[in-house]
Amino acid sequence: LADRNVDEKTGGPFGTAIFECDTTTGVCKLFSIGMNQVVTLNNSTLHGEMTAIQFGQKKLNNFTFGANKTLGKEYHLYTSCEPCCQCLGGTLWSGVSKLVCAASKFDAEAIGFDEGPVFGKSYDALESAGVKVVRNVLREEGAKTLKRYGETGLIYNA
Repeated sequence: LADRNVDEKTGGPFGTAIFECDTTTGVCKLFSIGMNQVVTLNNSTLHGEMTAIQFGQKKLNNFTFGANKTLGKEYHLYTSCEPCCQCLGGTLWSGVSKLVCAASKFDAEAIGFDEGPVFGKSYDALESAGVKVVRNVLREEGAKTLKRYGETGLIYNA
């Protein structure tokens, strides 16, 4: 998603997918996607994670992905880069049960993005709240997308 967003010049180099997972069968299906639309729509809050959360919760017709836990459903958020401070907070409050990240905060900052106050303890807080965190999955591929965007794209919060 992030790579395609860069290719088509439809937003920043960040993309997110949320999967609905059946805790009984282990089967997961794509539930919601989001791509960075900050520059395209002139809205500083429209990061990939935030748009995926917004679309997903609208589809679920609930303000939390935790609403279906008793029905054996969990929601896992996969993102092309570790979340900035806004998206980390949104992830915490969204009710997802798992966060999987590709590129690192340092990869985003290397091309000029300011990810805000995100610390190791930030991820500890997610884990304490019941969100499993997995980082550096396909990190090299995520970092390549960021680097490519950094060569031609607008770094909007530098």
